[in-house]
Amino acid sequence: MVCPALPQMALPRTVTPEMRALVVDWLVQVHEYLGLAGDTLYLAVHLLDSYLRCSRVRLHRLQLLGMACLFVACKMEECVLPEPASLCLLGAGSFSQAELLRAERRILSRLDFRLHHPGPLLCLELLAALAGSNPQVMLLAAYFLELSLLEVEAAGWEPSRCAAAALSLARRVLHVAGSGLEPALYSPAELGPLEPCMARAVLRGPAPGRAAIFLKYARPQRRGTSLFAARLLRCPQPGPP
Repeated sequence: MVCPALPQMALPRTVTPEMRALVVDWLVQVHEYLGLAGDTLYLAVHLLDSYLRCSRVRLHRLQLLGMACLFVACKMEECVLPEPASLCLLGAGSFSQAELLRAERRILSRLDFRLHHPGPLLCLELLAALAGSNPQVMLLAAYFLELSLLEVEAAGWEPSRCAAAALSLARRVLHVAGSGLEPALYSPAELGPLEPCMARAVLRGPAPGRAAIFLKYARPQRRGTSLFAARLLRCPQPGPP
């Protein structure tokens, strides 16, 4: 069953946007350490937001909820599952295997097994292919898209709109000319709320509790994308003559 999009993210009173960002940042670290697929991370964050939107969560159980959402996402997206014992070790002993499995059952029950969610990564790949985007644009757009996971304002938007906003912002700051195949799925007004949100996340830089994605994209494997992304936003590259 498909997990519906969230029209507007509303956090419980006990969870602030900063607390949510801390958990998502930690999930990014766990996700990278385990070498999981990209779609697994996006599904885990979507499940986390879906649960937070309809349930009350005690603050000291927020990390457990995040790990349980990642565990459920692994069952949906991965061929080889991480062992619950390994996930508990990554949680530094803050929860047991029994607590992790109970949290998993609560998520499944509360969300009524609506677990499938079309992730934005596939949308980004399709849009980039249609637009004839080069690897640099694709990598920068992927960085913008992943940073948006930290922002509560971006939660709940359709995956295709998030992907389109990330690609549009990346193409604009790099001044990449279109190929004539660039899809016009959304107007600039429809992408308006998302692009500034992504830009603010980039300009904020590796703030405490929000550094995992910056460090991930600073590595040579991702061409140090995060190291120059903020500079590009402040001073976009000149377009071709």
